[in-house]
Amino acid sequence: MKIKRIAALGMSGLMAASVLTACGGSTSSSSATTSSGSTGSESTASESTASESTASGEQVSLKVSLWDATSNPADLAAIEAFEAANPDIKVDLIDIPSTDYNTKLNTMLNGGSQLDVYFIKQADMTKSFYDKGQLLDLTPYIEESGVDMAAYNGTADGFAFDGKQYGLPVRTDFYVLYYNKDLFDAKGLEYPSNDMTWTEFEELAGKLSGDGNYGALMHTWQAMAWNWAIQDGQHSIMDYETGYDFAKTSYDMLVRMQENGYIQDYGQLKSGNIHYSGAFAQGNVAMMPMGTWFIGTMKAKVDSGEADFNWGVATIPHPEGVETGYTVGASTPLGINPATKVADAAWRFVEFMTGAEGAAVYAKEGYIPARADETILETVASNEGMPEGLAEALQTKNITPDRPIVDKVGDVDQILAEQHSMIMLGECTVDEGLAEITNQVKDLLA
Repeated sequence: MKIKRIAALGMSGLMAASVLTACGGSTSSSSATTSSGSTGSESTASESTASESTASGEQVSLKVSLWDATSNPADLAAIEAFEAANPDIKVDLIDIPSTDYNTKLNTMLNGGSQLDVYFIKQADMTKSFYDKGQLLDLTPYIEESGVDMAAYNGTADGFAFDGKQYGLPVRTDFYVLYYNKDLFDAKGLEYPSNDMTWTEFEELAGKLSGDGNYGALMHTWQAMAWNWAIQDGQHSIMDYETGYDFAKTSYDMLVRMQENGYIQDYGQLKSGNIHYSGAFAQGNVAMMPMGTWFIGTMKAKVDSGEADFNWGVATIPHPEGVETGYTVGASTPLGINPATKVADAAWRFVEFMTGAEGAAVYAKEGYIPARADETILETVASNEGMPEGLAEALQTKNITPDRPIVDKVGDVDQILAEQHSMIMLGECTVDEGLAEITNQVKDLLA
């Protein structure tokens, strides 16, 4: 049954890095107090429980870091629900802008910060946090609480190291296609189907371009080329041995669409720091490939009047020869800082946010939690204001991880980002850029 394949995330090993979410959040006035040192990844439930010093009857303050919280209503709603269910715990939210999150998180953890719980923005960094002893072993808590790990449908497996669990996933996202129905109606064109190839997508974008409108928006991330290169599940960004020519078709399309004016110029988007959410909300973009995390954000923009047009969601286009329902995705995990002095409260937060109660809140806000099942997905699609046909668009057969959780994946991703800019700015050809990527990654990993 297709919808259960979504819940199972294709069972293709979705132990991947979290794709970026909407930017624009403001930094909270709260700040973590620096503490001295970390206990390391070998800390256990019993050790950390002994350090919990809040007096009985007093409210525990729990410092939690997150990015762009003000732009992600589901995270705030889930945190509010947690506080309502746990009145003895007050969440002191450290809201960091998306672009600064990884840097500031590393600074806080490396400095032995009093940070208690943290959302991991790029899940491939989980291994690095583990290696540095910055993740508490959750295994004793999981066993004592009787957490059903099967409910995560395999998405938690990537956050286990050496037979112990160091993180649990909150959300799972995968790429779909957003579109502006009004622009299609104005051209008398049919809306995107749930079975469209990238070739058909490019042709459709051409028909919708002109008169101040763009057929599509391809954000500045290298994912806008690499995701479609690995979408068939046959490759990953770590496949350097035979070279990266498998990304040529995706890059050729991206460069053509830019040259033809079907998409906005990469240089202008980059230099103007233009975020995809605002650009799509303006109403002059017909189609945009983006993750399912944007469903709730788009709904909120329509509700607030920031976006004033009819919108829809379709299954992401697929390469020639690949069946529909193949997409790319990632999970967002939560981890506990071993330096925390309120480990029990931190676990209660993680258990709630990643459990059935948290999943229900995320679904009501239009987001897909890691514990997705048929009921959860129906809840997402049935929310007021959701576009018609969303349930069908969310059906998938396979979700390829955007970045596997392995050593050096962050270094490889940085190489891809640098050469992506070179290609899109016209500083080198597609062939030259892919050859340079191959040489640099071979030097790094060989």
